[in-house]
Amino acid sequence: MNAGAPAPLFLLSFRHRDELTRLAEGAGWLPTAARRTLNAETRFLASGANVAVVDARGALEDGAEGVRLLADVVEANAAALLVLLSRNDAEALDAFHASGATHFLVSPFSEQHFLMAVQFAARHAERVGGARPLRYDDPERQEVSASWRWRPDSSTVELSPALARKAGLGEEDGRRIPLLELFRKLDADGRRAARGAVDRLLATGESTAFAHHDSEGSARLAHHLRMSGEEQEVIGRTETIASGEAGSFQSRDPLTGVRDARAARDWIDDQLGGAAPGELIVLLLAVSRFDAINSAFGRATGDAVLQAAARRIERVIDADEKRRFVARLAGAEFAIVLAAPASLAEGRFLAGQLVEALARPFMSGDHIITLGSRVGLVASVEGDSSTILLRRASTALAEARNAESGPIRVLDAGAQTDSALGDRLEIDLRRALDKDEIDILFQPQVSVTSGIIIGVEALARWRHPTFGELGAVTLFGVAERSDYLVQLSDHIQRKAIAEAAAWPAALHELRLAVNVTAEDIVRPGFAVQFLEMIDTSGFDRARVTVEVTESGLIEDLGAAAGLLAQLREAGLRIAIDDFGTGYSSLAYLKALPLDYLKIDKRLCEDITGSARDSVVVRSVIDMARSLGLAVIAEGVESEEQLGLLAQEGCNIYQGFLCSKPVDSSALAALVGA
Repeated sequence: MNAGAPAPLFLLSFRHRDELTRLAEGAGWLPTAARRTLNAETRFLASGANVAVVDARGALEDGAEGVRLLADVVEANAAALLVLLSRNDAEALDAFHASGATHFLVSPFSEQHFLMAVQFAARHAERVGGARPLRYDDPERQEVSASWRWRPDSSTVELSPALARKAGLGEEDGRRIPLLELFRKLDADGRRAARGAVDRLLATGESTAFAHHDSEGSARLAHHLRMSGEEQEVIGRTETIASGEAGSFQSRDPLTGVRDARAARDWIDDQLGGAAPGELIVLLLAVSRFDAINSAFGRATGDAVLQAAARRIERVIDADEKRRFVARLAGAEFAIVLAAPASLAEGRFLAGQLVEALARPFMSGDHIITLGSRVGLVASVEGDSSTILLRRASTALAEARNAESGPIRVLDAGAQTDSALGDRLEIDLRRALDKDEIDILFQPQVSVTSGIIIGVEALARWRHPTFGELGAVTLFGVAERSDYLVQLSDHIQRKAIAEAAAWPAALHELRLAVNVTAEDIVRPGFAVQFLEMIDTSGFDRARVTVEVTESGLIEDLGAAAGLLAQLREAGLRIAIDDFGTGYSSLAYLKALPLDYLKIDKRLCEDITGSARDSVVVRSVIDMARSLGLAVIAEGVESEEQLGLLAQEGCNIYQGFLCSKPVDSSALAALVGA
């Protein structure tokens, strides 16, 4: 190991833990050592190590279980997995390699051979992962590590910010506390174990450890003790060995706060063993380009972005542990599970929402970071276990990563990709237009200042005879894959305008917003055809707003500007929809003849978040006002959101705070009320 501060190493040894710990520390490593497989994946992730050592000498079955538990998290984090085997067990090497081991060492071996094997494994992880592990005394690691320091001649103990938070102490006033106060947080057995461990450390200078239950008896903690080289301080690193939360699937990922891999497997097995009929749906989501973020900005920034990604996933999924479950499996991979009865259509719809949510830029410090994501989607079949189901989801995710056609891949029970499902939906879509299965709903748009409904946006819903109601994301996704987008768009526009033309007198003051796709923009003669359709219906041109998604304009800005100018000169108004989800450009906005800017609902959700989130929304609104555009906020669901948007100068809002999308009769009743 290179000279300098120690780097983390994870050890799982059932017979030789203390011996390997002393070897590793003597060579300059900072080991987190375990004797049992309990929560091995979580402990490895929390250690920050890029090498895991599984010592199977004299404990072959336990070692095999340890490798099985660690293999996925090691692979996902581009780490290395070194297995130590007895000479008599050398024939098991193939099985360990198949389970995920990357390196091995067969006894008898010398201390030097062991340390060289660890070093080779670390170099392999650095080459594969592109980043070195944080050393123990790096400020970035200290900020997230639960640790403490104590000088034998002092009556106080210094806690890291992470441990102060875990102990329920303020980060400012709680960083240094009396030693006796810390001891009082231990139970009687814990106090005896702590005294014994500290006495051994002071007497021998050799690292040691002790474990105890927390003050509430709800979790078991371990403290790894060592002496610092120069200051002669006792340094303790604290890790949670096992959570005592109710239920076997309650353990949490220490970084993001969502459930962890063990909890996900337990929850899936619990659901598969239940009596609920139907399919269990698993979405395996991987955040793209995450390794590049760690390399470019550092692990602390990467961790912050991963935490923000977890919050967005939770908001989209609206997790309910009886119906929906979210867990971080490893690295930048998350599992989202829908309890039975669920459908692939429901899972695919959620997958589309997740991809859109994670495509919105993240802010971390002074950095604006854009991520992508890929999703593998599977449904359970009879005889599945959590291991089989998650492996199948991993296969679907691998296909999604390699595909160029889209970020979502469905793997059906027969191990077929989503092409079969896609083919069926494409055929069904063509029939849906003939059978009038596409409904139009209207979501009210409300004046922020008066509270009066002044317009609506027309939204499409597909009443599929098998999959039930499918939203616009699925509908337009199927149409795009089948080259049927123009026909679908034309059908929806005609039906929306025809229904609006038949509205009762009470709705004759409302504006109608209709979506126009990027394909519509480049269609020859579209503007003339669209205006003729409005005039034929009898609907007033002056009450129509054309909404075009921001991303749909980028490919041909000149064509978009010409088309929108023609429609605007004819009396229509123009809006950019979903602003904030694409690659926003001030020059691009200035070039187009616009009346409205619609802020994407996910950007509106953030206005109730941090001060930085509010600044982003305020900047968008200020920019729109400087260009003479009215601002429409989508997805407003609370009075708090509305109040903050009004304070920033938003003009119009739509969202569940007023009403979900409704049909014409319900709209008339709503306006009348």
